[in-house]
Amino acid sequence: MQFANGATYLYDHRVPGREHVEAMKRLAVAGRGLSTYIARFGGDYADKVE
Repeated sequence: MQFANGATYLYDHRVPGREHVEAMKRLAVAGRGLSTYIARFGGDYADKVE
């Protein structure tokens, strides 16, 4: 996932888990709520891509 500030983070079913990744994908497609969701539930990410 790439954010407005240019940072790119990898989320997968291992971290933060399948349920959270699927929810984040739905929010990304909808175009709203993703940042709030990540702040509440998805702070753990698999890797930061440089």
